[in-house]
Amino acid sequence: MAARPRADPISEKALIQAAQQQDHDAFEHLVRLYDRSVLRVALNILRSEEDARDAYQEAFLRAYKSLKNFRFQCSFHTWLYRIATNVCLDSLRRKSVRKDQWAARETSDDTPGPLDLASDGRAASNPDQALARNEMAGRIGDALDLLTPKERTVFEFKHYEGLRLRLIGEMLSISEEATKNCLFRAHRKLREALKDLPR
Repeated sequence: MAARPRADPISEKALIQAAQQQDHDAFEHLVRLYDRSVLRVALNILRSEEDARDAYQEAFLRAYKSLKNFRFQCSFHTWLYRIATNVCLDSLRRKSVRKDQWAARETSDDTPGPLDLASDGRAASNPDQALARNEMAGRIGDALDLLTPKERTVFEFKHYEGLRLRLIGEMLSISEEATKNCLFRAHRKLREALKDLPR
């Protein structure tokens, strides 16, 4: 499927200015230009399609409410990514608080429940490979969970989105040097957590 063409700077600026004047069609056009990239960012950060869709809607809602404050000092793309990133980081923080509260309420009873004991009737062509893949994915997921939300965001923007450190810094409102240090810490933590995996 071909990528949707991006608006040129003049027409994008005209769309933004029209949207700032409450032109709903202009804002809808801006949404269509950036909807996939915002959803992709949310998926990369949140790792849940449902959470990503919620964050996507919240990001565009915040953008709509704040559009009158957009002063063209950075690209609209950077501004929108910053909003989406902040929405996702807020979501991760809320989840972390809920997870901590839930863990505090849990009992120490580790007795397996019926779902833990139920057999999985799905056929797999190679159970050993499937198990190894699942274990590897689990280890990588656990390693990513060791990163702070900011480290994970920088890591994923750099490695999944292919963004430059300067742009990532602009989106997170930190310096390029701070972004570089954040990425370095993320790499160090991941290397340490995954050092026993075969290369």
